[in-house]
Amino acid sequence: MLQGTGSDVGKSLLVAGLARALTRRGLTVRPFKPQNMSNNAAVTAEGGEIGRAQALQARACGVPPSVHMNPILLKPQSDMGSQIVVQGKVFGQAKARDYYTLKPTLLPKILESFALLRAEADIVLVEGAGSPAEVNLRAGDIANMGFAEAADVPVVLVADIDRGGVIASLIGTHALLTDGERGRLVGYIVNKFRGDKSLFTSALDIIADRTGMDCHGVLPWFGDAHLLPAEDAVALDTPSADRRAGDGSEATRPIRIAVPRLPRIANFDDLDPLRAEPDVEITIVPAGKPLPLDADLILLPGSKTTIGDLTAFRNEGWDIDLHAHIRRGGWVLGLCAGYQMLGKRLSDPKGIEGPAGDTAGLGWLDIETEIAGDKALREVTARELTTGKSVSGYEMHMGVTAGPGLASPMAYIAGRMDGAVDATGRVMGCYLHGLFAADGFRHAFLNRLREGRTGGSTYDASVERVLDRLADHMEDHLDIDALLAAAR
Repeated sequence: MLQGTGSDVGKSLLVAGLARALTRRGLTVRPFKPQNMSNNAAVTAEGGEIGRAQALQARACGVPPSVHMNPILLKPQSDMGSQIVVQGKVFGQAKARDYYTLKPTLLPKILESFALLRAEADIVLVEGAGSPAEVNLRAGDIANMGFAEAADVPVVLVADIDRGGVIASLIGTHALLTDGERGRLVGYIVNKFRGDKSLFTSALDIIADRTGMDCHGVLPWFGDAHLLPAEDAVALDTPSADRRAGDGSEATRPIRIAVPRLPRIANFDDLDPLRAEPDVEITIVPAGKPLPLDADLILLPGSKTTIGDLTAFRNEGWDIDLHAHIRRGGWVLGLCAGYQMLGKRLSDPKGIEGPAGDTAGLGWLDIETEIAGDKALREVTARELTTGKSVSGYEMHMGVTAGPGLASPMAYIAGRMDGAVDATGRVMGCYLHGLFAADGFRHAFLNRLREGRTGGSTYDASVERVLDRLADHMEDHLDIDALLAAAR
């Protein structure tokens, strides 16, 4: 089990890289995260949902994702509460304080899923959540040492040197654990190192002297990490890179896609294949900034609280920017919740996503949506009708959509139509996530935005290449043999 000295130390990436490295060694490997918190989820073949990071880790193992790889998924709906998903299915909702008392009752489901994976694998790579040093939350823990003790697994600590204080974080974490928990520690990994490793030698001696732990590797910064799907919305808050170069002419400037940073943005991995295109520039527009005037496409993303995020969209004045963009002949695409927002009305009479109520939509598509019914969770293959190209993806939404606009759908999915396109053909939306991963559709769609600019990347092949480079990186800098010996 990999546990971090803090959040965002790189545990997910380490598990993905180790999974690919061990799979290439001929082992049967499975990833596992007892509890995850993310609105960036993936649909499994069983018709459930798990964290996006575990889906990437499953891919690194060469197997389909399963609900048992992430049996507890928390999807934040407010600053105080989350939707709870248990073994892929919605279990209910709870505020943080209520969940604190609920989570010990979920441990049997976690152990059940872990046992199923362990029975089919040579090794299970377990990822913790946050840090085991949060001792004020230790009672009833199911994500770190609480799980490690219940499942009887050894633990490796992961520390992030890039943020500073790595010696204190390792020694401090070790000091805050109980004697029994410290007995589970079989070593540590220092992640995201930059510079001259020889300057860190004395630090290793200090850590060994204070903790007795072995170092299983000092892992240099992996520069291609941004080319893999990100799990946490914090990745969207990183300042954008400089604008991509052209010769200054309209013909050569990059295709500019603007995405409003909704407070409860979800499934933003829809953007990853577009980011990978050398001819595309993605601008994540934060609160307080207008939607850019020079955008070719405004993409309204998914959301965990559609009405709440639509209210935030209006409060930013983005509805006015969107109106101006459309009047200038700009393109608009709404995905899932973004599609619902483009309609004439949104209602949530039972308060499924937040306070019960209804509101006017943005009004650009002649549809209305009621947040009701069972949650749609399925992998699908479809044909996108505006380009005629085949796409594969998944549906993950609450809501029933109706209205005259459905007579002009965006996609054909296994005998039924999905989405809507307005009379100009420039405003459209659908429920299908992941459609941009299809190279043919993505290239044709970009060509519609700017004729002659079809895109050139091969997304899935690119992800596979990066996973292989990540595995090479692990083999070069980690003592994987020692990790295997500790696991066995």
